[in-house]
Amino acid sequence: MRCAILAFLVGVCWLQSCAELPSPPCVAGAAASALALCALRRQLAAMIAAALFGASWAALLAHLAIADGLPREMEGRDVVIVGTVDSLPHEFEGGARFNLHVERVLTPGATVPKRIAVSWYGQLAGADGPDEAVQPGERWQLVVRLQRPHGNANPYGFDYEAWVLEQGIRATGYVRPAGARNQRLDAFVLRFGHVVERARAALRRHILQQLDGKRYAGVIVALVIGDQRGIPQSDWDVFNRTGISHLVSISGLHITMVAGLAAWAVSALWRRSFLLEDAALPLRLPAQKAAALAGALVALLYVLLAGFGVPAQRTFYMLAAVAAALWFGRVVALSHVLCLALAVVILIDPWAVLGAGFWLSFGAVAVILYANLGRVQPAAGWRRTLSMAAQTQYAVTIGLVPLTMLLFSQVSLASPFANAIAIPVISLFVTPLALVGALLPAPLAGWVLGLAHLAVELLADGLALLAASPVAVANAPAPSPWIFVLALAGTFWMLAPRGWPHRWAGLAAWAPMLTQLPTAPPAGSFTVTAFDVGQGMALLVETSGHRLLYDAGPQYAPGSDAAGRILLPYLRGRGIGQLDALVVSHSDVDHAGGARTLIKGVAVAQVHSSLGSGHPVVHAARRHSRCAAGQAWSWDGVRFEMLGPDPDSYQQADLRANARSCVLRVSAGGRAMLLAADIEAAQEGQLLRSAQGQLRADVLLAPHHGSGTSSTAAFLDAVDPQVGVFQVGYRNRYRHPKKEVYERYGNLGIRRLRTDDSGAVTLRFSKRLEVSEFRAERRRYWYGQ
Repeated sequence: MRCAILAFLVGVCWLQSCAELPSPPCVAGAAASALALCALRRQLAAMIAAALFGASWAALLAHLAIADGLPREMEGRDVVIVGTVDSLPHEFEGGARFNLHVERVLTPGATVPKRIAVSWYGQLAGADGPDEAVQPGERWQLVVRLQRPHGNANPYGFDYEAWVLEQGIRATGYVRPAGARNQRLDAFVLRFGHVVERARAALRRHILQQLDGKRYAGVIVALVIGDQRGIPQSDWDVFNRTGISHLVSISGLHITMVAGLAAWAVSALWRRSFLLEDAALPLRLPAQKAAALAGALVALLYVLLAGFGVPAQRTFYMLAAVAAALWFGRVVALSHVLCLALAVVILIDPWAVLGAGFWLSFGAVAVILYANLGRVQPAAGWRRTLSMAAQTQYAVTIGLVPLTMLLFSQVSLASPFANAIAIPVISLFVTPLALVGALLPAPLAGWVLGLAHLAVELLADGLALLAASPVAVANAPAPSPWIFVLALAGTFWMLAPRGWPHRWAGLAAWAPMLTQLPTAPPAGSFTVTAFDVGQGMALLVETSGHRLLYDAGPQYAPGSDAAGRILLPYLRGRGIGQLDALVVSHSDVDHAGGARTLIKGVAVAQVHSSLGSGHPVVHAARRHSRCAAGQAWSWDGVRFEMLGPDPDSYQQADLRANARSCVLRVSAGGRAMLLAADIEAAQEGQLLRSAQGQLRADVLLAPHHGSGTSSTAAFLDAVDPQVGVFQVGYRNRYRHPKKEVYERYGNLGIRRLRTDDSGAVTLRFSKRLEVSEFRAERRRYWYGQ
């Protein structure tokens, strides 16, 4: 059974790496072939059949999910719908975001998917919104404007389009101001899912009321209902650096603990039922079976409150399997239980294999089972318990290093020390208090939750000191497949049972993984990566020994920007721990929005910008200098020339920020790229007068994202590029690039690349110009669906 389940997993993983979905006849043929192989009754044939079944099953569900998509002609149109709120709304500054189950479409001829995600801006401020916050289970009539799911596509980045497909969300959008047409039709629609989400909302509201103004209230909410959206990114940075982020949620450990307590309590009460007249419950049902049933039911309730994430699912299925074995008097190996949980998870959700949580959750349990082979001793007592806990923590810490490096390109060296304190504090003290406090009425709830919050606060203060250490985290480039497999083999060697020879030698297999260096172009050439950051700019210029980032992308929301979401994960994935320079072209938020987060997350030797002396980025910089025409330097045979702004422009107080954009030309070996930021026609004309002979470039970063006030014919003629790169957001509100400007590039024979279509674009400048597009090179069947 275990081999067949693992083969089924391989089939699912293969399907999720496909660029295109197999056609329905191919899916049916694969399933029929699998049935034929099953008739052979041989293990190899059974494993091949299981892999075919896995691929067929995942393909079938993918076809069904994609079929319920938003037609392209419906994008950007106002549509009147009736639907129910079927998720826990996320309230943010100036609005709320929630999922809708669409019941009816009132606009004639319109087609809308069954499940959509919408934002209601201004709703919390009362601007064209309800008198009170949206609640799960409500039925609403809304005027919405939708688009097909679209996310940023970058190496080492989060795949938003895969995530929404897994959630069953087939369109995203926002509620349009429509006065009385936006109205609540029913306060509550009775459905099982609505009851669960309304209960989660009530618990969250109760906790936040009792901990009003408390910094770590979001952590308490996460421990009770699994909603982590209230935890700011700064706290996540500390938790990730210290390796305890798995505890700041409803983890498998917490579910097991709560289920175990419930089973113990029911068993104790059940056995003592002889004290009750005519009860004799153990004679009707053995206490062991009653305890197993109670533990499984409590675990299910807790998992439902947790939002049914993969780690929670895995724990519940394992507990349910153990409870079933106890109920029916069967003896079952834990490895069988783990594989059974794995099978159920990927049967229900074949997209789960795309998430890091899936591999970390099942990997951690697999490591614990493997590491304890032949090591379980009959001795009891607190010393033995402490020894087993230390062995388990050692095994998980060592066992997950290769996987953590593959997924995140870093491993927390502080994790063993942090977890030694955090696991007992969070699991044995904070979580029970949080659960009890969430169920108690005020003022008791405030006292109990306040005590839990105090413990979290004290723990977080200690973790912050630990995270601040420069040696808290080890970084290295994401390992290639062969390096990962080698490190995995070394890990199995180190965790082998007692008697295995020279287990310490497994460390040697880690050496290639931990000693990798970032790749770099050869001397005399350079590479430019134009990131897909939405409506904004961010490009990484690399020479053989130096790296410069041109702009840091936009700020998306308070506490969320392109640096945190895209740039820092990319730099970690590449193993880049330092930038030699950051150029912030001007102060617009789509260019400078991520700069402070970037400076905080990676060492930046020098900042060049056109920002004022009081700007926060200037204060955050280690060294800062103003951009000015005439500045130039060379790195590794690559020439960097600042063509703008004119130094006198800083004396013109009424000049717009766009007009002071830092214009940078990078060249080597007869190849060049011109980075023109947000200059407009006036600045283009000035460059034609002051730098006519320096403008020619093979690649042009389209000025001002291709706006109608830039990319004049004379400027394009002077630059004479082969390629024009447009960094724009999908269906952005500015409608960049403008149609006439985009056509102007095309009429001149310039190859046009849009980051909303191509994802991140990589340009390699050497003897010839090489261009690669992330969405084309890493094509997946859900892109554009």
